[in-house]
Amino acid sequence: MKKLIAMILALAMMLSLAACGGNSASSGSDAPAAQETAPAGNDTSPAEQPAETVAPVDEANLSDVQLIIKEAEGMTLEELAQKAIEESNGKTFLGVGNSSRGKTALPLFIEYLQSIDPSYTLEFEWQQPKNNKIFEQLSADSLKETGTFAMTLIQDGNQIESKMVQTGILDTFIPKEWAEANGVSADSYEGYLALQTLNKVFMYNNTGDKTYDNCWDFVAEGEHGLFMGINSEIVGKNFLYMLTAPKYSAWLKEAFDALPAEEQAYFQPVIDSVATDAADLGLDDNGKYALAWIKLWVGSYNEQEDDGPICNILVDQSATNQFGLLVYSKLRSVEESASVSVNNINVAAYDDGYTGIGGYGYCHYLFLTDNSPLPWTACAFIAFMTCTEEGFSAWGKDMGGYSSNPLVAEATEATYHHSIGGMAEDGTTVEFPAKNDRGYDWWTTDGELVLEDPEYCASVAFTVGSWIEMLDTNVGAE
Repeated sequence: MKKLIAMILALAMMLSLAACGGNSASSGSDAPAAQETAPAGNDTSPAEQPAETVAPVDEANLSDVQLIIKEAEGMTLEELAQKAIEESNGKTFLGVGNSSRGKTALPLFIEYLQSIDPSYTLEFEWQQPKNNKIFEQLSADSLKETGTFAMTLIQDGNQIESKMVQTGILDTFIPKEWAEANGVSADSYEGYLALQTLNKVFMYNNTGDKTYDNCWDFVAEGEHGLFMGINSEIVGKNFLYMLTAPKYSAWLKEAFDALPAEEQAYFQPVIDSVATDAADLGLDDNGKYALAWIKLWVGSYNEQEDDGPICNILVDQSATNQFGLLVYSKLRSVEESASVSVNNINVAAYDDGYTGIGGYGYCHYLFLTDNSPLPWTACAFIAFMTCTEEGFSAWGKDMGGYSSNPLVAEATEATYHHSIGGMAEDGTTVEFPAKNDRGYDWWTTDGELVLEDPEYCASVAFTVGSWIEMLDTNVGAE
């Protein structure tokens, strides 16, 4: 194992050096390079990263779309709307994304432009590739002089960083009003533009006598959590990558220390068995706790095809003593019946005395394609979604989905009242406590939500990723 890890590290270093050289040669621009999104050890979201002074960009090296972006970043939404109307009136707009709700947001955007110019018309198509094929689709489209897709709404920070940004296929646009709301400037902000952060949280069926008061309980002997799986939804693999970052491995160590001695005794041999691997992979002193948790999780979870079925299983009273890691917003769709109820589950992190990670968070990011056929319209649409409550409304109805714009997040909460989502009609009792979203600030602090950092994920995808690929998966999860 040690020799294999040494070979992996050596090859990773070679690939990293090649990627660095290839980036400057292929993109010819500093604009899309060196992205920083929610670095490990930092409590802030992509929208909260502090502004940094950056060197002036050589405009001679910018692509046509990047030049438009640079100009657009100094314009208001209304000014961008005028540009969009001039550019795309009577044309067809094509977008592609991991979320189907881009198709819901586009008609709202068209209505907004028509409020400025009633004669404006725009046909549109929104594609949602299955099985994570969006990267292949965007890569193929990037070979055209003028692309098919004007913009994308995309997830999986690891592949975005390595396949889309370092290669110059996608460009980041930071709307002026979004930057102002976050106390930064567009020209100094280096992160990706996140539409929202979503969370997947640990939930368990409470109809039996079993409780989960520590994140290590989810990888204890005989446990088989319901989970989409690390190869069916890649953000799940990014979650495991992030556990090895110093901030989150420290959380796992703290949770381990809080366990009773007899429970520690069960996990200690696994921790000891991966200690050398952690050192060989260049992880810090707490890295062995992350690798042990990962090894136990990968070897025990019960793989499911989607989060929807996981939710449907857990809220049924027949699912006694089962748990899962799934998108929080799925609780919104539960239809109450004699045997099915949101009250049949607990969100583990909400329980008094719960210790350790409560789940993980990942972002939907917005980009222009570097060969966008309608760049001004794409900029205006992105600004509309990130700077107005109406533009975000296609996603705003879900708890567990947090706008990266604090003003939009505040307006959304005022409309949908996610913090009291389980309040009964009489206004005095909580009907469904599990639906009372405690919000982004709570989840990323007290709730110990593990946040995806694209740059970190990309940096360990080969080393830690190769180690994970060698693990036995789904053992005993029949």
